[in-house]
Amino acid sequence: MAKKQFKSESRRLLDLMVNSIYTHKEIFLREIISNASDACDKLCYKALTDDSVGMTRKDFHIDLTVDKDGRTITVSDNGIGMDREDLENNLGVIASSGSFKFKQEVGDDAKDTDVIGQFGVGFYSAFMVSDNIRVISRKFGADAAYCWESSGADGYTVSECGRDAAGTDIIMHLKADTDDEKYGEFLEEWRLQDLVRRYSDYIRFPIRMEVSKARKKEGSPEDKPEYETYREVETLNSMVPIWQRRKSSVKKEEYDKFYRDKFSDYTAPQSVITVSAEGAVTYKALLFIPGATPFDFYSKDYEKGLQLYSNGVLIMDRCPDLLPEHFRFIRGVVDSPDLSLNISREMLQHDRQLKVIAANIEKKVRAELVKMLKDDRAGYETFWKNFGRQLKYGVVADYGAHKDDLQDLLLFWSSTENKLVTLEEYVSRMKEGQKVIYYAAGENAETIGKLPQTEKLRDDGIEILCFTEEVDEFAAQILHAYKDKEFRSALDGEIEEPAEAEKKDGETPEDEHKAAFSFVKESLGDAVKEVRASKKLKSHPVCLTAGEGLSFEMEKYLNAVQPEHPVHAERILELNTAHPVFAALEKAQADDPELAKKYAALLYDQALLIAGLPLEDPSGYTDLVCELLVK
Repeated sequence: MAKKQFKSESRRLLDLMVNSIYTHKEIFLREIISNASDACDKLCYKALTDDSVGMTRKDFHIDLTVDKDGRTITVSDNGIGMDREDLENNLGVIASSGSFKFKQEVGDDAKDTDVIGQFGVGFYSAFMVSDNIRVISRKFGADAAYCWESSGADGYTVSECGRDAAGTDIIMHLKADTDDEKYGEFLEEWRLQDLVRRYSDYIRFPIRMEVSKARKKEGSPEDKPEYETYREVETLNSMVPIWQRRKSSVKKEEYDKFYRDKFSDYTAPQSVITVSAEGAVTYKALLFIPGATPFDFYSKDYEKGLQLYSNGVLIMDRCPDLLPEHFRFIRGVVDSPDLSLNISREMLQHDRQLKVIAANIEKKVRAELVKMLKDDRAGYETFWKNFGRQLKYGVVADYGAHKDDLQDLLLFWSSTENKLVTLEEYVSRMKEGQKVIYYAAGENAETIGKLPQTEKLRDDGIEILCFTEEVDEFAAQILHAYKDKEFRSALDGEIEEPAEAEKKDGETPEDEHKAAFSFVKESLGDAVKEVRASKKLKSHPVCLTAGEGLSFEMEKYLNAVQPEHPVHAERILELNTAHPVFAALEKAQADDPELAKKYAALLYDQALLIAGLPLEDPSGYTDLVCELLVK
């Protein structure tokens, strides 16, 4: 029998496929099973208009057979089959896809088919693990069967053979094991079962294989049972994806089980989102908001992305392009027949369909969160505890491109309500004449409530949002304002206050105590940018205010994450001119300037401590306190 040669370009493509195109060798089984599914779908479609087929969808199946001794895996189907011409055209010419031609011929009429193949190259992935492949096929309606055989790029043969009925057998002889590659693992039942369930679980025809099972021997005593092994044909795939069923027909327990099994999470999902879209892009999605934060969620090791299927066949385990970064916590699956896949079907081409799906998923997730916030506040606060920080990161990311979509989903702790509130709720409670949204950054709400700068606002009943995470102030800077109300730091910004009657002499505290402020500034030198009278302080003598742009909490965060590039917020020392300590400072300035310098240093160190900033000389500070105590 004369061996036929692949065309030169086909030989090059075959070599490329075996060595370059596919990332994982295990996907050969997915490709071969997908071809078998296409063959069944074609004959199933033909049966709709040809009574001679005599079969319905439930009669089609795909069988796996393993011969460990012979090192072969056989994938058989009872689909449309191929004749000599089909074998020459579909297998003799690489990248000639019979399934693609079928799709073109059928057009929109085949609503009940799930033809998967597009490129005509998937079959050759089997050469990654096989050194010889035989294809025995008989086309429906033909009397003869034919055998196509090849050992790779050196060519192929086609000869007449026997097969009882229409269909195809693909017999793959596995390569010998090497130190680097253990091809024999694909002869193990558990490995094949795992691959089918991973990649081909939702093929719409049963994938069957004879497997070993154990059962109790008949007549075996209960106290000392004996077991025997037997063989039984088992369907390996579930066939009907849960996302293809209507949500009303699926119980919560079914969704919970699917989520736990699919994503290896012991916690049930907090929320389930289903999407079914038809039109420019047809797809279905089943999305989950996890009920708990993954242990590595906020680490660089966490990988976002949705599982991507094309007609029930797993294409990508994580497709990151389907989720924006601020919704990276979403888990789930997307299934579409309209995706433009690359030749290996392992990656997507970044095209319009993908962008349309991603944009719609973002809208659906946001709508679900808005609904949860409105209808299930306790549930939303649970979600916020798990993933709220990620929404804040989303506000900051991409220079605030997503802030308008996310600002109404944000929650912050309220100083007056003692609970989490939205920005809209804050604005609705603002005092008459209040023009800004006040916030204060600190370690926690309790600490913020004790800060000297917040005392006056608290006494006036002004609500303060407590910023307790490092991202909060960055988010406020990006937002800038909400409903025309600017964000203002209660610690660093000016406090609004009603107009006061001018002093009789027309002097302000700045003018009245100018000499004292100049003295303190001169004493502290470059440690502070400015010394001034405070409009915030009430019962406390001193506080430290940051200059424009960088707050003290930002300084702490940035210096923690990039210690090799330290940053320094401007330090402005504010003094309470109505406090007895300030009077003592002025008296010492007049009577004992050296003592006044020590008072100035002490007040500055106290301000640093209140701001949570490190002392430049802790030992010197304690010595100074002790020295002043005994005076």
